Amino acid sequence: MLWNSLNQTVELGWDFYLPVILFVSLIALAVPVWAAIGSAAILMLVMSGDLPLSLVGESLFTGIDAFALTAVPLFILTGDVLVRTGLSRKFLDVAEALTCFTKGGFGSATVLVCGMFAAISGSDAAGAAAVGRMTIARLVESGYPRPYACALVAAGACTGILIPPSIAYIIIGLVLGISASTLFLAALIPGLAILFSILITNLIVNRIYAYEGGGMMSFGEWAANLGVALKSGWYAFIVPGIIFYGIFSGRLTPTEAGATAVVVTIAMGFILRTLSFADFPAMLVSSAKVNGVILPIIAFSTPLAEALAIMGVPQGFVGAVTGLTDDPMVLILLMIGILIAAGCVMETTPNIVILAPILKPLADNIGMNEIQFCIMMITALGVGFITPPLGLNLFVVSGITGESILKIAARAVPYVLCMFVVVLLIAYIPAISTTLLPDIYK
Repeated sequence: MLWNSLNQTVELGWDFYLPVILFVSLIALAVPVWAAIGSAAILMLVMSGDLPLSLVGESLFTGIDAFALTAVPLFILTGDVLVRTGLSRKFLDVAEALTCFTKGGFGSATVLVCGMFAAISGSDAAGAAAVGRMTIARLVESGYPRPYACALVAAGACTGILIPPSIAYIIIGLVLGISASTLFLAALIPGLAILFSILITNLIVNRIYAYEGGGMMSFGEWAANLGVALKSGWYAFIVPGIIFYGIFSGRLTPTEAGATAVVVTIAMGFILRTLSFADFPAMLVSSAKVNGVILPIIAFSTPLAEALAIMGVPQGFVGAVTGLTDDPMVLILLMIGILIAAGCVMETTPNIVILAPILKPLADNIGMNEIQFCIMMITALGVGFITPPLGLNLFVVSGITGESILKIAARAVPYVLCMFVVVLLIAYIPAISTTLLPDIYK
């Protein structure tokens, strides 16, 4: 019904259908996403004749010619340096000391260290790989079944794009013309809400199945353990401190904060003698591989977005959807359903650059705050990191442990549900996203 309404509104023809068929076919054949997007965009432009092909090269350059995008490789590199210097293990020690008084203490520590790593790297996959290597074996030793331990790490690592600074917020800010610093501030409460929902879900599951033992300790014992951990690893928090203070105080842009974090992390590695010049080639290559996946997608998505805009697809989508219902509650649920479904089959970056310009007019039409829309969109897409068939975090932890992806996905169901609840709260309660913002954005 929605498709028919859209077709009647925009009068779609083969200049739309064939590129869509080509895109879906290439994705099904495991062709790189940037190549699938680029092929579909070029075919759409050729068939429609709305934009000269001579301008495609200019569009590709324009798509990545943004100072804000410089922050992406910097945060990715910071995460790599953090792992190689061993500072990430200091986060784990402190997180374990914070949660050691509860049953399920190490599971809770795993979730917390995922959040700490997210506050630096801004990448889900990097967090899942780094934290997974440190914690999964110990989680199994503590009594957790291996599939559940993998699911816990995969879910915790979802905070990589939800807790600022996040690469996803940099990209959606670029696509929609919104300051990344503003989005980081708005995402702080929702990101922490996701983190604590995962933590509480693990405590409930652990209480039901008694995976991990342990008991209550006195306040004195807990404070002593925490003091020891902080004394031996306080310096690891200098890096996230610089990032958060620099960005939220307005003294540093996200790009400047990323550059400062890289320099400080490398300097700490040399001071602690855990980093040498011999480590640099591997770090740079690893970061370049991740960055090389993201930037081509952004570049090739620009001409596709232009073609869709010229054909009137975003406006047609709004007309088609509002023609079916004008109830804001239902329309919000529809948007969430589209985002979660898209997150299940495609990575976050292409989803942002393709869907944000299409769904944003619908959000505007029902009066949703544009900042709230961005937070809702990224959080809903984040659910896709632990849902098949794509589920990037599922593949990462499966690659580390050799555990079946389907077994991990089955154990991740409670976390999918708890994240979905938070998405609904963000969508229907604007204050969750706007409380920390200046009045001008509310």
